[in-house]
Amino acid sequence: MKLKRWLPAPLLSAGLCVLWLLLNQSLGLGQVLLGAALAIVMPLPMAPLRPPAGPLRHPLALVRLILRVGGGVVLSALDVGRGVLRAGRQPPCGRFVVVPLELRSAHALTALAMIATVVPGTVWSELAPDRSALLLHVFDLEDEDAFIAGFKSRYEQPLQEIFE
Repeated sequence: MKLKRWLPAPLLSAGLCVLWLLLNQSLGLGQVLLGAALAIVMPLPMAPLRPPAGPLRHPLALVRLILRVGGGVVLSALDVGRGVLRAGRQPPCGRFVVVPLELRSAHALTALAMIATVVPGTVWSELAPDRSALLLHVFDLEDEDAFIAGFKSRYEQPLQEIFE
């Protein structure tokens, strides 16, 4: 229990220490001590701001989602690259799309925001105040209905399985 008081987020602390060492490109004793001090001190005042851990209902679904997002990032990067290369002949058709949402969990919506931001060619623009719809900007959109159906089946449905 005392360890939790001094290290409220051990993974965050470890990440901060590693990040400090990477940014300073040094494993000298002074940098290691500064990184450790930073890793211990910084999470303490932030502990009350951290949300409680989210419910993780199906860990295997999370692994599948991570692989799906990774594949989506690679494929979308290739699509965006092709769109940029052919932009002189055929400009991309960028548009805003309203995606109706069934997700309500704050953790699931946060994960969806990160996914939409990481996948090239999509930008999370706005979430409706009642969380019923998401406004995305898509780099090159041919079929809006197909995009919405694909987005919901690739990302929203697995997040519902994991968090709700």
